[in-house]
Parts: sequence; structure tokens; C-alpha cells
Amino acid sequence: MSFKQMLKRLSIFIMIFALFAITNISNPAMAVTPQGLYDKAWKLISVKYVDETQNQQNWERWRHKYDDVIQDEQDAYVAIATMVDSLGDVYTKFLTPKEYKEESESIQGNLKGIGVQIGVRDGKLLIIAPLEDTPGERAGLKSEDEILEIDGKSTKGITVEAAAEKIRGPEGTNVRLLVKRKNEEPKLYTIERANIELKSVSTKAPKIGKVDDNLGYIRLSSFISRNAANEFQEALKKFQDKDGIIVDLRSNPGGLLTNAIYIADMFLSSKTIVSTVDKDGYKDTQNSMAQVITRQPVVVIINGGSASASEILSGALKDNKRAIIVGKKSFGKGLVQEINKLPDGSALHITIQKYLTPNGTDIHKKGITPDYIVDLTEKDIEAKRDPQLEKACEVLQQQVGKYAKAQ
Repeated sequence: MSFKQMLKRLSIFIMIFALFAITNISNPAMAVTPQGLYDKAWKLISVKYVDETQNQQNWERWRHKYDDVIQDEQDAYVAIATMVDSLGDVYTKFLTPKEYKEESESIQGNLKGIGVQIGVRDGKLLIIAPLEDTPGERAGLKSEDEILEIDGKSTKGITVEAAAEKIRGPEGTNVRLLVKRKNEEPKLYTIERANIELKSVSTKAPKIGKVDDNLGYIRLSSFISRNAANEFQEALKKFQDKDGIIVDLRSNPGGLLTNAIYIADMFLSSKTIVSTVDKDGYKDTQNSMAQVITRQPVVVIINGGSASASEILSGALKDNKRAIIVGKKSFGKGLVQEINKLPDGSALHITIQKYLTPNGTDIHKKGITPDYIVDLTEKDIEAKRDPQLEKACEVLQQQVGKYAKAQ
């Protein structure tokens, strides 16, 4: 890709963390009052929020609701958070300066914690996915585990931000999590915090199961790091002599949309990758730029922890018939958030768009259904076998045979 093409793409892409765009409206030279901060937040949601009804309510009622209450920044923070909660959207949220700083550090690739992505669904604090080779993964935490307590305190009604703050902490200290896994009794985990380096790509042999010698295996654990696409490209080049490629997106919680599009570009020639639709119904379609690196047959593995950018990549490859999908239905996050940095260093995440796969499918709360649905149970793991990987190898070998005949 030329520098000019890259600049063009960067100018039109929506940057996301778990599908986030970043808008910086801060101005160090411009002071803002606590009431002014609240007003900025109100205006941003009024203009940008994807649901023009603001969750079936009169948004004007919030405009001056706290005029006689807000005295300082803390008052403004509480008022903004309360206003945002009325939208009933777990992805639209307010971050204090401290929370926004921590999030920015995670995008840059540095965290102090246990290495798990968390979210709230139906009032439950869930692990979306543990990151590869982190204390959380090594302790045995898994996608869909429910965190009942953090250091002895209930998580009932807790926000994602508050939970993340409790789980994070200085390197070398411990956090205790009471975790409930489906059909099992709650279990207490004591996990030592560490410096988390967000490695995105691994070409190591999987921990269980085996990949056929003539196939390449790329494990993409996250789209968060700005280097993820470059890492993936290097992995593809490493496997140029292989007959086919397995891309493992299991428990990948997402990250930067640009990473998903750059990686899709490596497989697709002049095809639609994803479309976004805003509150006014305006549809913006992102097409590949024919920067194809490989034409090898591809199989993608997904599961319930594959979310956001993972679903964009797998959806693009599936709809364009460039890859076959194996595993379990994905998480189902089809919304785009924009990060608006406010003048005092706080930030507001606003859902501004929904995205559609190339076939026009809205997968929010539905997920992507694999071409081959294959389960992976605790018994399988105990037996050190991976039926999903086995099926991926089987299907890919069939595609390799068809590809060879077509040449």
C-alpha cells in the first residue's frame, strides 16, 4: 500500500477500540465549567447518538435538569453518567480522566492487571475473553465466565469501568475473583497482577490439538494493538509455502476497526468489507483496496468470545466466500462507538453507527453463525483434543484439494 493510499484510508476509517472512533474536542487554552462540561456531553449525544429517539425519551428533559445541582467536576461526572445511563446502552458510557487514561494506555499496549476483557450483559459481569498468555488465561478463566465478586465484594449492579478499576492494580499484587461458570459451582480465583503486553498474533502450535504440517496456523487474540495488522501480515508471509491457512479468532474480543479492514484487505480483491449506517440512515461502505497478499484457502475459527472487529473480519471473509467459518456462533456486537475526549481529560463513548456485513446482515445481538457448528467442551480440553481445530483442518484440506484442481 502506498503512503498516499494509506493517508486516504486513514482519513475515512473510523478508529475504534472494540469499534471506537476517537474525536478530540479538548482545547487546553479553553477553560470549561462543570456545567459547561455537562452541556457538551448533552449536545454530543443529541447530535451523534445512533438512536434519534434517545431510547424513546425526550432528550430535552436532560438539558437543564442539573443546573442547580452541579457545583464541581465530580457533580458533573455523576450527572453525565446518570444522563448516559438513561439511554440503556452499555456501549455508550462516560469515562473520568483516570478511566480514559487507562483506556488509552491499553490501546497503546500497556496494562497492569490480569489480562481479561470484561463486559456487562443482562446485568451480569462477564468475561468476554482472556487475552493469550496472561495471568487470567493461565489461571483458567474462560469466555462467558460470570464474575460474582471482586475481592469479596459483590458485582451486582457494577459498571464495566468500576469493575476494571477494581481488577487492575500494581504489578505483583493479587486480586480475588469469585467466578461462576455455566452448570458449575462458583470458584474463587486468586490471581497475581502483571504488566500486560498486548501481543496480537501468534504462530505457535496450539496448546491442544494439532495442525497438519502442510497448513499454516495464525492465532489472532486481539485487534487492540496498533501493530496487529502488521504482525498478521508478517505471519502470512511466514506461511507462504503452506497449502492453506487457519485463522483462529476464538475469544478475540475485538479492537481497532482499521486492523480488521487491513487484514481483510490481505485476502480480498475489490470486495466489500463492511458498511456502517448512522442515525440518519446514511450508509458508508468500506471496500478492499486489492492489497491481496495470499490466495491460499482459508478457514476461520470463532466462538462466543469472538466479538466486534473479529465479527467484521469473519463476516467479510464469509460473505465474500473467501473463507469457511468453523466453531460456535460469535458474540454479536454490531455497533460502532466514537470516543469523544472532553476538555477536562474525561471522555464520552457514543454509539454512532451500526455495522452490516457485506451481505447487509445486522449481526448485533445475533452473532455470526459458522458454516460448520462445532462445540468444544471441558471434557475435550481435559482429553487434550480440540474438535473445532480438527474440523478446521479437515475442511481446509478439502479446500486445498479443490484449489489444487482449479490451478
